[in-house]
Amino acid sequence: MSSRIVAENALSLTNIVTPPYFDLMELDDLTRRPSAGDMPTLGQLLKHVGDVRKEASGDGSETPVHHALDIPGIEPRSLPFVLSFSNLTYSIKSRRKMSLSSIFPRRSNRLGAVAEAPTVGESMFTRTKTLLNDISGEARDGEIMAVLGASGSGKSTLIDALANRIAKGSLKGTVALNGEALESRLLKVISAYVMQDDLLFPMLTVEETLMFAAEFRLPRTLSKSKKSARVQALIDQLGLRNAAKTVIGDEGHRGVSGGERRRVSIGTDIIHDPILLFLDEPTSGLDSTSAYMVVKVLQRIAQSGSIVIMSIHQPSYRILGLLDRMIFLSRGQTVYSGSPSQLPLYFSEFGHPIPETDNRTEFALDLIRELEGSPGGTKSLVEFNKSWQSMTKHHQEKEEERNGLSLKEAISASISRGKLVSGASNTNPNPSSMVPTFANQFWVEMATLSKRSFLNSRRMPELIGIRLGTVMVTGFILATMFWQLDNSPKGVQERLGFFAFAMSTTFYTTADALPVFLQERYIFMRETAYNAYRRLSYLVSHALVALPALAFLSLAFAAATFWAVGLDGGISGFLFYFLIIFASFWAGNSFVTFLSGVVPHVMLGYTIVVAILAYFLLFSGFFINRDRIPSYWIWFHYLSLVKYPYEAVLQNEFDDPVKCFVRGVQIFDNTPLGSVPEPLKVKLLETMSSTLGTKITTSTCLTTGADILQQNGVTDLTKWNCFWITVAWGFFFRFLFYLSLLLGSKNKRS
Repeated sequence: MSSRIVAENALSLTNIVTPPYFDLMELDDLTRRPSAGDMPTLGQLLKHVGDVRKEASGDGSETPVHHALDIPGIEPRSLPFVLSFSNLTYSIKSRRKMSLSSIFPRRSNRLGAVAEAPTVGESMFTRTKTLLNDISGEARDGEIMAVLGASGSGKSTLIDALANRIAKGSLKGTVALNGEALESRLLKVISAYVMQDDLLFPMLTVEETLMFAAEFRLPRTLSKSKKSARVQALIDQLGLRNAAKTVIGDEGHRGVSGGERRRVSIGTDIIHDPILLFLDEPTSGLDSTSAYMVVKVLQRIAQSGSIVIMSIHQPSYRILGLLDRMIFLSRGQTVYSGSPSQLPLYFSEFGHPIPETDNRTEFALDLIRELEGSPGGTKSLVEFNKSWQSMTKHHQEKEEERNGLSLKEAISASISRGKLVSGASNTNPNPSSMVPTFANQFWVEMATLSKRSFLNSRRMPELIGIRLGTVMVTGFILATMFWQLDNSPKGVQERLGFFAFAMSTTFYTTADALPVFLQERYIFMRETAYNAYRRLSYLVSHALVALPALAFLSLAFAAATFWAVGLDGGISGFLFYFLIIFASFWAGNSFVTFLSGVVPHVMLGYTIVVAILAYFLLFSGFFINRDRIPSYWIWFHYLSLVKYPYEAVLQNEFDDPVKCFVRGVQIFDNTPLGSVPEPLKVKLLETMSSTLGTKITTSTCLTTGADILQQNGVTDLTKWNCFWITVAWGFFFRFLFYLSLLLGSKNKRS
């Protein structure tokens, strides 16, 4: 069936302009279409191209020619993979709208109708909505299976069910590959899922995006040159040669077109040549030509030995010629399952023949919508489809008998042909152990993630520039406001205010880390859902990438304020001042990063960050000493992130035992007696001396740094203990962020 459709499509293509991305082999295929088994897989191209393949110039002037390869000992036929699914049912509970009829279900209304009582599984406050209702079918390698239907029919839900993106307890029915149930670990390795949205880093080029995908998904045993050759071959297959050196782009940066962006998204997920490829609306938002190019690419992927399953809203006539199997859904039920060529016969026997001038899928969708609006709904069409399927079941069983290989045998044959280029081996008897869980080691993943983040950030210098500008402006304002503070009682009070503001500023400045993960969240979920890399690798690389920028900002702020304000301690004091600021940036960045892992929206995240940091400052010990904090709030004092760096800089400033901050008549400063004449202050000192029995002169030291620390309740911890606790807070919040990655980014429906 698929070969006939391909032949028809080849004839139709001779009357249109050939898309520019077809290479010589593909042009030859338009008049001479070999069977799927005759075509070399991408894995074979990778194995035989080696290190001698020349790098493409990238200007689009030359496109490497694809040659058919003869692989010894391999039978030229399609790999026998069959994905079957039966009786898939999925329901969710939604909140019921409150009304008198729902509260009093047996009470008649004014028209005499009796409200329905809740059905089984429902309650007065909830109702059950069935998204999939007894869906069955199968998909084979070398073919494209399309799921069609109106919005809300269950297309994306069915794709999610087949791709194991629905929790096991919620989905009923079976999904099997070659008759064997698919384990979650195995499915992640041999499959790929392309989301409806294009989730890509905007400042990476097409070639770089695919190269990083190759670094993640291709095995460590492959050399750099072979991975690059794989990327170049994929660029040619996707028709992206002219855009290879162009950045992806976003709202603020001009980049590739929508169709090219969609093909890049597909490329990142098929870099390892998966057996199963799931796509959710791959043609959504594209014009007719771009949509056709995307599906044409999917056809070539399928013919290389993959099972391609995609949802599509309303395919054009040309796209219809590329499809091999179709499933029409209506409100979660199957109303047609079969090949596109059988649509006219199907609807003709149903009593609604398709006019020759109409698009088959448009007619089918319009009829389904019309039936949905009728009193009986699509029940008659659903029942007719069941009887239609029972008539063709005998023929399908014969095909299954012909291609009935076990899953282990099929995967082993696939590996032997080079279909899976993820470093799998066919020596293990267990299919789940024939392919590795992750293609690379932990440190390789970490290095690749760090390199990608650095590259993406380097091309957006305005971000680090804004952060540096904020820190420098804040440092300049503080330096000029607190210029060269003296050692008087007023100077001491001003120092306390400077330290409190400076330490809290280091935490507020790190709030810019909030949108970083929020922007990458869905990229992270897409990549980790199918084991591109470990979550721990992402955690460590995320922290390592942040450290150089934090160190640079800390040094800039420390240098701008330490000597300008006139802080004490010399070089050693400055080094500790820099370290505690660095630790504060680290703890604040980790705290904000953790919040970004649990808060879904930027504005909500900023509100929470500002509020919590304000509480940290309130309980830091600056506004009220620890000894005067109510006992029922003292726990928050020890949880305050600002407390520990604030106490550390106070000790760094006031731990000199010989430095005096209040001498003689300075004791009257900040009191009502501070305005009396100097001679009178001297006489008051003499009177106090005679009363106390201790001689107090104008040069007598009355308050040292230790006294100031005692007055402010800074006595429990040393400055180095405060430093290490601040650092530990950073690691603690990174651990919480890791938990949020494990628990909150599973990318599955409940």
